Amino acid sequence: MRFDVTEIEFDFDDWYALNWDNPMTPDEARAITAIGKGIWDASDEDDLIEKITELSGWCIKSIDYKSMEDSNTLNNMKGATL
Repeated sequence: MRFDVTEIEFDFDDWYALNWDNPMTPDEARAITAIGKGIWDASDEDDLIEKITELSGWCIKSIDYKSMEDSNTLNNMKGATL
């Protein structure tokens, strides 16, 4: 199953609590957030969250995504075909 992650927020609270003297820059936070956005292949919603968490190294606070089960949607995306 494919998912299109349109919005994601990671839980950076622990970082700020433990590293108050070395804060994360906005550019670093944006780069980490960009990792989670886009098209993902996962078996279900739980697998999606696990894959993003594993790749980014951060827990997810909130996520918005669209399930892309419809083959017409997949075929019309950026010229991709199945």
